[in-house]
Amino acid sequence: MSSENWRTATRLLHEAPNRTEFGETSEALFLTSGFVYDSAEQAAATFTGDVEHFQYSRFGNPTVDTLQERLALLEGAEACVATATGMGAVSSAILSSVKAGDRVVASRAIFGSCYWIVTNLLPRYGIETELVDGTDYDAWERALSKPTAAVLIESPSNPMLDVLDIARIANLTHKAGGLLIVDNVFATPLGQSPLKLGADVIVYSCTKHIDGQGRVLGGAVLGSSKWISETLQPFTRNTGNALSPFNAWVLLKGLETLQLRTDAMARNAAAVADALAELPGIVQVRYPGRADHPQHELAGKQMSNGGSMVAFVVDRGREGAFAFMNAFKVIAISNNLGDARSLATHPATTTHMRVSEEERARLGITDGAIRLSVGLEDPADLIDDLKRGAAAVAALA
Repeated sequence: MSSENWRTATRLLHEAPNRTEFGETSEALFLTSGFVYDSAEQAAATFTGDVEHFQYSRFGNPTVDTLQERLALLEGAEACVATATGMGAVSSAILSSVKAGDRVVASRAIFGSCYWIVTNLLPRYGIETELVDGTDYDAWERALSKPTAAVLIESPSNPMLDVLDIARIANLTHKAGGLLIVDNVFATPLGQSPLKLGADVIVYSCTKHIDGQGRVLGGAVLGSSKWISETLQPFTRNTGNALSPFNAWVLLKGLETLQLRTDAMARNAAAVADALAELPGIVQVRYPGRADHPQHELAGKQMSNGGSMVAFVVDRGREGAFAFMNAFKVIAISNNLGDARSLATHPATTTHMRVSEEERARLGITDGAIRLSVGLEDPADLIDDLKRGAAAVAALA
């Protein structure tokens, strides 16, 4: 029922419905662990691949398949595998693609758990790793001057919103013989299209904007049919990184309003960023949609809007940041993001606490840094909350 002529809002509702014979409006929810066969012969042929039939929900499920197909169509990817969590997506994409003796390069500014995989887990298995300052392209050229199996980047980065030149890094990665994996969570599928910029694989935490209402966990990996079928699927099927059918159904419901939510959140974030820049006690504001963002011009080329994430630095370090956040009446303190509700995070003591202090300083994650995921509230109420935070910091003096 898909059509290349449909616009995004229509596609989010109608593509890949996989309706049953009952003609349901909403996608069917198949809460089943296994499936039955008409005969022993059909079961045997299913396992050899001679017959297409669902076997076990760890391998495939009709509801999960609908989500995968809709995400692939939305992203313009050949194939998609849904996973239990966003980190399940990242770890599966990397680990399925490398072996002992290989080399992995990653941008230095990545989520704390991704940082742990690159710096702690991969070396345990004899995989060489190197971190690169994401916007230092001379460093990228040096790092990718020798064979590399995979490259992992985030753009915009978590939490300080560096914007990386995906096309440029993709070109260098391919010259090194590697696979470019892009974590596109902050931008969302509607805000940036890494495959069109040369990326090979996209990973998502569907927990974030795709669900967008704080309900379920989920992840997704998108890429070519060949890579998905030959590299990723054998890994995910045999290691058990499967998305539950119920979570897949909830994520399908989230997709229906994704454009409405992300457009509104981006408008709110732009207003909030501008208001923050005028508040006393704010040392720095980073928002890709603002002209003072270091990579504003690049963001304008790669992204359709500035996104829903704002990073800012409060005076007086950790004391100032905690006072600022504790003054909130509307914005919630949480380590999640991409929710309909605005959420504030202190990365140095939560999401990036296991990154060394020296490394955090290098990334600009100071004790005064706050990551703000802007939601769907009236922006005036959010700005009032930020003013309360600024007043609380001023009271410390």
